[in-house]
Amino acid sequence: MNLADIGQLVQARREALGLSQARLARLAGLSRATINQLENGSLVDLGAAKLLALLNLLGVDLAAQPRLPQAHALALLSQTASVSYRQALAPGALADALVAGDLPPALVPQVATLLDEAPLSLIVAGVAEVAERTHTPPKTLWKHLTAWAQALQSPRAAWA
Repeated sequence: MNLADIGQLVQARREALGLSQARLARLAGLSRATINQLENGSLVDLGAAKLLALLNLLGVDLAAQPRLPQAHALALLSQTASVSYRQALAPGALADALVAGDLPPALVPQVATLLDEAPLSLIVAGVAEVAERTHTPPKTLWKHLTAWAQALQSPRAAWA
């Protein structure tokens, strides 16, 4: 669920309660413009405390729960890392290297791209998939990824 989805939920609940945007804004300590932007999906950020207070006021719960595992995350991660290269990074080869902790020289270019450019949520899902498949502790896999990032001098702040 993203902020635009929450905005639609807020609008539906506000209307069900017979509240105008102005009245809801006054009750929540927000501006009418903020409520309007939230409801039409153009609000960039509201802040967790303000959002939770608004939802509480409307009697809406925001449940935080783990998402279902992304199907084929390792394959998607390998594909993302291979976009600019003639030879694709095989998901199995990536998994084997992650478990062993040794980065074969042939995989260096794709792994460097993965570390620098792959969406972090996809990396997390890929690590979870490898851990589950191989019964390797995720902490071990993260240790290997971090070591690779340092060895390859990844500029991404996540690896610092």
